[in-house]
Amino acid sequence: MQLTIDQHDRIVDIRGDREHPLTRGYACFKGLQAEEAHHGPARLLHPLRKNDQGEFARIASEAALDEIAQQIEQSIERYGPDSVGVYFGNGSIFNSTAVSMQASFLDAIGSRSRFTSYTIDQSAKTLSFERLGGWAGGNLQLEQCDVILLIGTNPLLSHGLLGFLASDPTKRLKQAKAAGLKLIVIDPRRTETAGFADLAIQPLPGNDSAILAAMIRIILDEGWEDKAFCERYVGAEAMRKLRTAVEPFDDASVEASSGLERGDLRSVAAMFARDSVQGAAYTGTGPSMAPHSNLMQHLADCLNVVCGRFIRAGDRVLSVDMMTPPATFRAEVIPPSRTSWNAPPSRIRGVGSLAGEKTTGTLPDEILTPGAGQVRVLISCGGNLASLMPDQQKMLRAFEALDLKVSIDPYMSNTVRLADYVIPPLMQYERADLPVSAYGFAFFPESWVGYSPAILQPPQGSDVMEEWYFFWAIAKRLGKSLNFCGTALDRDVPPTTDELLAIRCNHPLAPLDEIKRHPSGKVFTEAQTIVQPPRPEATATFDVMPDDVFEELAAVAAGIARTRLAASEVSPFTHLLSTRRMRNFYNSIGMHLAGTRNRNPYNPAYLNPADLAEMGLASGDHVTISSDHASIEAIVEADSAVRPGVVSMAVAWGGLPGENLDPALHGSSTNMLITTDRHADPLNAMPRMSAIPVNIAPQAVKRPWPANAS
Repeated sequence: MQLTIDQHDRIVDIRGDREHPLTRGYACFKGLQAEEAHHGPARLLHPLRKNDQGEFARIASEAALDEIAQQIEQSIERYGPDSVGVYFGNGSIFNSTAVSMQASFLDAIGSRSRFTSYTIDQSAKTLSFERLGGWAGGNLQLEQCDVILLIGTNPLLSHGLLGFLASDPTKRLKQAKAAGLKLIVIDPRRTETAGFADLAIQPLPGNDSAILAAMIRIILDEGWEDKAFCERYVGAEAMRKLRTAVEPFDDASVEASSGLERGDLRSVAAMFARDSVQGAAYTGTGPSMAPHSNLMQHLADCLNVVCGRFIRAGDRVLSVDMMTPPATFRAEVIPPSRTSWNAPPSRIRGVGSLAGEKTTGTLPDEILTPGAGQVRVLISCGGNLASLMPDQQKMLRAFEALDLKVSIDPYMSNTVRLADYVIPPLMQYERADLPVSAYGFAFFPESWVGYSPAILQPPQGSDVMEEWYFFWAIAKRLGKSLNFCGTALDRDVPPTTDELLAIRCNHPLAPLDEIKRHPSGKVFTEAQTIVQPPRPEATATFDVMPDDVFEELAAVAAGIARTRLAASEVSPFTHLLSTRRMRNFYNSIGMHLAGTRNRNPYNPAYLNPADLAEMGLASGDHVTISSDHASIEAIVEADSAVRPGVVSMAVAWGGLPGENLDPALHGSSTNMLITTDRHADPLNAMPRMSAIPVNIAPQAVKRPWPANAS
């Protein structure tokens, strides 16, 4: 971004940086709201402590740290280190020093109670990698594909998709299509991305596993698989087991149960496997939050394996993570590890850990369930669990049961309202930073990295702190030394942010001083490498159909068969609720900006116009939406992009349970409709957050709203 800053150290203009090698001047609406985000009246500028009357009062930051550390120490002494938990949310996940420091803090105190937004988002990707195996050759980039299949993901809105559409997405996609790319989209809604598709189908949500199984069957029946790749990297016995597993999924039955047109699946399979040479299938939050999400991801990855859609020996790796040591990319399989299966089971439903984290779907139960390891202190860093967590009523009970609640957040979110202490952090242009990096994974379409300096001072008279400093300062008060990314930190003298960033820069081509030399960042073309042949000893193969996947897929097939046999059976629910993103928000981030809320005062319940007409409803009408768990009030709006039988709503809106707020002013909380006790995957406790059966009924009488509702 390029900012114009006045003599009062305030942003007066912001626009995209045309010299930036990735964005080329592109900027999304959310980023352009930085002036209000930094200087607007909703921003919190002083730490707060809740008194016995439940009211917040200012407290000096160092005094707040003293009191928080004392209570944490008492909890550790009485209940053990696991009693202290940290939730790291999307508001802080792109703060590279904070990401590493909170992990260092938990390691230092010996707590395993680490929770992040990842395990309530697309954690199926990790489980699939561990169960199926991975590819050591790196990821395909957009320029290397002649086809892309997108399942329940909308990168033109989310700015995500394994890096290739993370920046300037519309222009990149248009350029790729002009070069011959074929785009296939499977989504219950005709999304912004689907508007560019060569082939788009709109199934009922929650049918992704069956759809993928049917596609694999078609491909194998027709001989469209990459036979040489499957022979070398899968093996004949595993392929026979895969064929047996997908045999029950004939395309006609799956199309009927998924609400598709006859021939839809054969068209998708042909364009992807028969008519294209290179390109992969990618999934997003939609199917990752629906039933059988881990099975779905395994089958999506299986589709890529069967078709051999990977970078091969001799191909160029275009995107290298420039913040981690260089790796050797080889055309070989990373064998299945089942790390999560081999981890000690959780005390909550036996769920294991995932990438060193406890699963966020179990967090309310970790707080509410007595016994060794019960979480009694929760530090929420950049997270809004009170709005985002499924089963909102249970999450509220969990907050009420905690001994200590600390929120690090710049705005008075629903979670902050429940906290005992509130720590306001520096905003993005008040601190230096580097791009997000995780375990060597490349988040960008090229080998780019850039340094953003602190260019604003915190507001005059404010008392805000770096997020990393909070964890360092608490550790100091507890007498604990921190190891930050392999480097021991001084326990008494705080590091500078640049010192921490220098530690994060582990690639020999891109030390911090070199990165700083390029104000818009640099694409390190010299870091691009060639995929090497497999090592002679690398004989691992993909496990395309392990026994547990086989059993779950058989259960899905049996469910389709029962539905087909009981054709007269009528569901007690009329619609399926499908979650969606809103262009101007990042989950709940942006809710406190007046400029954003003026555009989007609430989250409508989008329905196909034919559904509205059938129910005698019109846009703007209030309705009650009921699941088997709870009911909410919402406001309907016609959207022809939503297929009939589906209601499409954004998450993270509304107030707290019991507040009776006007949905026209505050929106509606879809998380009230979800339970974490039922409809959760046993592997990662992923709740069913989409494809939720619901009924929709008109509101006969408009309820009175509290005059002082905030």
